Amino acid sequence: MNFLNKVKSAVGMGGTSNAKVREFVDESAELAQPDRVVWITGEKDQIEELRKEGCKTGELIKLNQEKLPDCYLHRTAVNDVARVEDRTYICTKEKDAAGPINNWMDPKMAYELCHEIARGKMKGRTMYVIPYSMGVVGSDFAKYGIEVTDSIYVVLNMCIMTRVGDDVLEAIGDEGDFIKGFHAKCDIDPEKRYIMHFPEDNTIISVNSGYGGNVLLGKKCFALRIASYLGKNEGWMAEHMLILGITCPDGTKKYIAAAFPSACGKTNLAMLIPPEHYRKLGYKIECVGDDIAWIRVGKDGRLWAVNPENGYFGVAPGTNEHSNFNALASTKQGTIFTNVALNTDDMTVWWEGLTPNLPPHCIDWTGKPWDPSKYNKKDKSTCAANPNSRFTAPAKNCPVVSPEFDSKTGVPLSAIIFGGRRASTTPLVYEARDWNHGVFVGSAMSSETTAAAAGAVGVLRHDPMAMKPFAGYHMGDYFQHWIDMGKKISNPPKIFNVNWFRTDEDGNFMWPGFGDNMRVLEWILKRCEAKPIEAEETAIGFVPKADDIDLEDMNYEIAPGRKFTKADLETILAVDKDRWAKEADEIENYYNTAIQSRIPKELWDCLETLKKNCKD
Repeated sequence: MNFLNKVKSAVGMGGTSNAKVREFVDESAELAQPDRVVWITGEKDQIEELRKEGCKTGELIKLNQEKLPDCYLHRTAVNDVARVEDRTYICTKEKDAAGPINNWMDPKMAYELCHEIARGKMKGRTMYVIPYSMGVVGSDFAKYGIEVTDSIYVVLNMCIMTRVGDDVLEAIGDEGDFIKGFHAKCDIDPEKRYIMHFPEDNTIISVNSGYGGNVLLGKKCFALRIASYLGKNEGWMAEHMLILGITCPDGTKKYIAAAFPSACGKTNLAMLIPPEHYRKLGYKIECVGDDIAWIRVGKDGRLWAVNPENGYFGVAPGTNEHSNFNALASTKQGTIFTNVALNTDDMTVWWEGLTPNLPPHCIDWTGKPWDPSKYNKKDKSTCAANPNSRFTAPAKNCPVVSPEFDSKTGVPLSAIIFGGRRASTTPLVYEARDWNHGVFVGSAMSSETTAAAAGAVGVLRHDPMAMKPFAGYHMGDYFQHWIDMGKKISNPPKIFNVNWFRTDEDGNFMWPGFGDNMRVLEWILKRCEAKPIEAEETAIGFVPKADDIDLEDMNYEIAPGRKFTKADLETILAVDKDRWAKEADEIENYYNTAIQSRIPKELWDCLETLKKNCKD
């Protein structure tokens, strides 16, 4: 251990004799030249010391410990506030393996570039070594990683988002493999910011960023980009999906996984509060996960899913007691807030949408006094909190966290749901005819831009299975993996598509969304029973009969004085063949221009069936 023998101070040498782990740590230290190396155990005393050090350096601001115990505020650099997809690369020996959607770089070039950027950049700093597990340590689902970083913020966030500790090193053992993760803040230079993934080497490198989405390497980097590649090779799935548990009035529990692009209600569905009518009937919702699902075929021929994460990395603006009570409740203890505003009256946090009244005395996310009189809802530059400000909260804080959250076996899936934001064309809900058709539905997922998006209305943004930014290999091969998985499942979940965002001619949302989505989930579960409720067969799949969606006690007004009616429900359940014929052309164009190659024949067959159905 050449460098570790020379380093000024090495705290806790990790308690591992795994030569590969120690070699990775030593090589990282040799490259970055930290003054000190600290192995993270995840113990409370160590975490508290790191919090104190973070407050001393200004990396953290301690919040009101009576109102927000163990909560802290962190501010990133103003040029470092979001994931950088244009600087995120898949580095494989062959460019074609990364596919046409991902940015690609030759691995040799990528290593040389990042090593040159990071060389000596931890001088005067501490390098922290974080052994972590995605999934419950010791379970069949678990995968292990070692992240080295010079950021206390990263350490504390990883201790929330993953399972950290010496038990991870024990699980890796003397010979076990792990995902290597190297992160260095360097100079937070956006021109030299890179997030590199080496799926063939089980390696991730992140340089010149301090924002969570780019530096918490267990999250999207490992749990989706690297894990999707591992899943393809090992016969399982890593998906950008929430996992929701539903207890029915007869006491049975059903589980659903669902994938949505951004701004399509994913977190709200994961922590849904059913309408009072449903609560009285005995329905209960449990959140297994809000963002990522790892899915395997069980011995019973069903798909079983776990949430590999241990916390929530949620968007703060818009989150409040009414929009998502459970998400807000999750932030009340042990949470790190990033780029929100600081309410100096009581040292708590604030963001747009948290309360109807603007706080009079705030420090904005850049650290400057905020003038509420200048706030303009349409001008993001006047916001107190960054529009992408975040909270990192322990999952176990959630009032509806599932008792199966720490399950080593996962939960069995009855249904998989895809969804996007569509003002027209796509009905409120429909069911795919079979597994392959469901894969086709997921591959064609898209959302429409609104007038707020550069003035363009109805322009489709495709995001297959909500995985466009996260599939670690060729998207055509990803589709094929879904098809292949279907061949392994003797008892597959049914696949559905939902659209909470149909609008009328005046742009009003025709469906209330939020808790009322339970009405759609009930129909979905009834379609998954041994003797399913009947449905109308249409050109695109099976659609509910309007009478089978329970509207009792739904007091939604589409517009002032215009209450939602059964006729409105029939409108948003209708399938317009002419519109879907155009949709089929759009899907074909997307396949040919974006994916370009290796699309499974089964999906082409589904597309041809759709075209034929729209003509009949």
